[in-house]
Amino acid sequence: MINEAFPLLSLTILLPLLGAIVIGVTRNVNFAKKIALLIAGLELIATLVVVWLFDAANGNNFQLVEQYAWIPSLNIEFLIGIDGISILFLPMSALLTLVAIIASWNSVQNLTRFHFALLLALEGGTMGVFIAMDLMLFFLFWELILPPIFFLIGLWGAGPQRRGAAMKYMLYMLFSGVLLLFAFVMLAVNHATQMGGSIPQSLSFSFPVLLNTAIPDNIQAIVFLLLIIGFAVKIPLVPFHTWLPTTAVEAPTQLTALLVGLKLGAFGILRFALPLTPNASVKYAWVLSIVGAITLIYAAMIALQQTNLRRLLAYASISHVGLVIIGIATLNIQGVQGAIFQLLNFSLIASCLMLIAGFIQHRIGSTEAVHLGGLARVMPRLTSFFFLFAAASIGMPGTSGFAAELLLIISAINTHPGLGVAALLGAILGAAYTLSFIRRAFFGPIVHAHLNQVQDLRSREFGLLCIPALLVLFWGFFPDLVLDINKMAAESWLNRLVH
Repeated sequence: MINEAFPLLSLTILLPLLGAIVIGVTRNVNFAKKIALLIAGLELIATLVVVWLFDAANGNNFQLVEQYAWIPSLNIEFLIGIDGISILFLPMSALLTLVAIIASWNSVQNLTRFHFALLLALEGGTMGVFIAMDLMLFFLFWELILPPIFFLIGLWGAGPQRRGAAMKYMLYMLFSGVLLLFAFVMLAVNHATQMGGSIPQSLSFSFPVLLNTAIPDNIQAIVFLLLIIGFAVKIPLVPFHTWLPTTAVEAPTQLTALLVGLKLGAFGILRFALPLTPNASVKYAWVLSIVGAITLIYAAMIALQQTNLRRLLAYASISHVGLVIIGIATLNIQGVQGAIFQLLNFSLIASCLMLIAGFIQHRIGSTEAVHLGGLARVMPRLTSFFFLFAAASIGMPGTSGFAAELLLIISAINTHPGLGVAALLGAILGAAYTLSFIRRAFFGPIVHAHLNQVQDLRSREFGLLCIPALLVLFWGFFPDLVLDINKMAAESWLNRLVH
């Protein structure tokens, strides 16, 4: 581990949290919105500085590490750091939050200060999830992001069942949290047992320490199951997926963009579940592959039947993350790097598609296909952005989605022909439901006269979509800029499991 004198990573957590507090005590709504925008911008700059300081050649080691005593009686520490796996998720999360704040600028009319404070609080908790190296610290941030999401759905949701959707989300996540907490405690107790010490004096929740602690196979199997199910609920994977389509329709679109763009559950599997239980992960990787394949195909087939754009995008997100899980479970370098790349893509592609759906909802009052048709005639700029992100979503060459999806498909084919067939079928179905909806909603004649009065993207909306669009194209032509950063960490991750 490489320690850092200046607490830069702590700043990425504290800055949005302090911004949320300042907004809470600010009386002027316009001033509060400007503070939110300023803090989100500074947060993006701070995360870019983190990337600039990161040494990719040493990416298999944790860098910029900060370690402070927190609960000494239980050996719980404030331990944070980054490696090649987590580093790029920081600026992507900051960029997505900044985009969500700009998208919310005029759409939130009630409790405006509270809304922007919650977005910043959510950003701070998300940063903590990505950089926490103590399991209990990770669990703290994991749980801290729940209240902001609960209130954002319940208070500013677009659907009539928003409060029910908020409660459904909370119950699912609390169930997930119980499983994760139980697994973390089992790992800490096992460490004390292996060291021949007493409890609580010999407990350890440090991720680097637990990586080097022997775990009996029977305990590994239980911990593996608990972690996989706990993270699967958050991803979500079938059969724990039902909360996301409900949330996508009922919640404000800027929040749904964050939920489909930040796949914290998949990151949790990649960061904690497999490395902490290497023997069980290798033994039961086939189970994870099957779950990923079922999620990929099932969600894609359900997406084919959708007539509501927001619900379709939710099922598309579930289907795509199924392919990510297949890539992780293949336990080869193409799968691991492809999974990391695709998770980063979600921050750009899935989130922007959902934001565009929100722009349509705000203008027309619906995202049902029956209320659309011919949108390309009246909203050419919006249609262009939607088509670009949709092309990236289905893996068109020249976009970032192509490189990630190609790596995942190659990893699946190399592992098992059946997985390869599932991955290819998922890609075909993805193109089918995406292009079919584009044809119905954006092309053809204008069937509703009121659509002729619909306004195209405003300057602010156009600007906030430009940076993600440029990144999609830039990474599409230069994918090695991403792959080189996580190469060392991916190889180290893989070596732990297969050697």
